[in-house]
Amino acid sequence: MADRKTLTPAQRRALLASPAGWIACGFGSGFAPKAQGTFGSAAAILPWLLLRALPLPAYLLVVLAVFALGVWACNVAGRLLGVDDHRSLVIDEFVGQWIALLPALFAPWWIVLAGFVLFRLFDVWKPWPIGWLDRRLKSGMGVMVDDVVAGVFAALALAVLMHACGVALAIP
Repeated sequence: MADRKTLTPAQRRALLASPAGWIACGFGSGFAPKAQGTFGSAAAILPWLLLRALPLPAYLLVVLAVFALGVWACNVAGRLLGVDDHRSLVIDEFVGQWIALLPALFAPWWIVLAGFVLFRLFDVWKPWPIGWLDRRLKSGMGVMVDDVVAGVFAALALAVLMHACGVALAIP
């Protein structure tokens, strides 16, 4: 069984040679030497700054499209690596982070930071059913689904935090 934590030079070359590898690795953010998920989540904020300008139905359509693309890309990349859910595969962090930041579309910067932290917390902690899904689902779908659920949990927690702090939840 291949190592889930490090990439060999041959694995890195295989990912870089494949469009699916680039997508699955978050356009390079998954190649960080440590904390790949955190780097992927941080990298996801850059396109989110553009996505948040979209009308809500278009935003959700992009999230759904990237989810589907991520399932495909992680299937291909997982086969290339010989590992279903390698740490370098971080497109799931993009989708999960974008879901987590749904309440923050029109919020101050500190709410975006809180959404980032909450998503990372749920993604690492993996409370039920996130951990259950992570252990049972395999291939590209398994890579993606637990982060979607972590994103939903983080979005709900962020909405509660915003309400508690008196920050208006302004989703059109």
